[in-house]
Amino acid sequence: MEKAPINILGIETSCDETAAAVVADGKTVKSSVIASQTKLHEKYGGVVPEIASRAHIENIYPVIAEAMAQADVTEKSVHAIAVANQPGLTVALMVGVTAAKTLSFAWGKPLIAINHLHAHLQSAMLAEEGLQLPAVALIVSGGHTCLYDCESPLELKLLGRCLDDAAGEAFDKVAAILKLPYPGGPAIEEIAKDGNPGAVDFPRSMLGPDSLDFSFSGIKTAVLYHCRGQDMKGQNRVDSMSKQKIADIAASFQAAMIDVLVRKTQRAAQKVAAKTILLGGGVAANTVLRSALQQMCKSSVPTRKLLVAPKEYCTDNAVMVASLACHKYKAGLFADLTLEPKATG
Repeated sequence: MEKAPINILGIETSCDETAAAVVADGKTVKSSVIASQTKLHEKYGGVVPEIASRAHIENIYPVIAEAMAQADVTEKSVHAIAVANQPGLTVALMVGVTAAKTLSFAWGKPLIAINHLHAHLQSAMLAEEGLQLPAVALIVSGGHTCLYDCESPLELKLLGRCLDDAAGEAFDKVAAILKLPYPGGPAIEEIAKDGNPGAVDFPRSMLGPDSLDFSFSGIKTAVLYHCRGQDMKGQNRVDSMSKQKIADIAASFQAAMIDVLVRKTQRAAQKVAAKTILLGGGVAANTVLRSALQQMCKSSVPTRKLLVAPKEYCTDNAVMVASLACHKYKAGLFADLTLEPKATG
């Protein structure tokens, strides 16, 4: 008799996406529903926590109901409820955690707490059979830039993190300086296609020969000075710049960012003798970053494999939450109803 699949309902509300998904056995995506808030935050050039929280409250029930309907499952066929409870915006996480605890109690199902960052890495492993370990995992998102030594989906050791602006945040801020649309990452990548990545020599902060930490505030400031002058007394010259000039600045900024990300990842891979590199997070959708990491793998250790999250799972989603939760379900790693959201983790 064929064994019934383990169906996990995942919930994700760590920032500005209200998401729910049902994943079977950690691999088969039965549904994935996301209510985006991009339009709500666009005019502010970034996520406003209070607005995000209110939108989550409005969206959470319809999103979960739709995910269950698309997956054609009921509470009886769901084995556990998984929720991202850290890190993120506390007022946003609270909505998802409250919903998950409520369903866990009402349905009598186990509750599984998921680290949002660890889940991003699961997106890269979703379709992989026989993951070659050890692996180095790079998470590049709007709020975080981290390197991990990945011994298994449940065993992650932090190797390095961002000490100031995360990579995605730097893209957003530079896009604002260049008067490009929000979110900044896709806007910069698009205009940079027509730019010269060597036009401006922006700084690459490596923080020492052995450091695996990141710092991107310097390059953001360098772009600002380039556009307004070193004394910051000049008007933003972007209005008078040609589209080509803006494209050159965007391409040069992107090249510097990616250079640091790739070199740091290579440094970490050498440290742990990694057989695999995992890439996840919103900035992982950047095709130039993907290509640069692929080229690094081929040129340094040809047998080293790069696993990248599919673009639809790079930004925040609940598939990654439910997928990682399957590993915790099998290991019996459950939370109780005292579970609380955490801003850091």
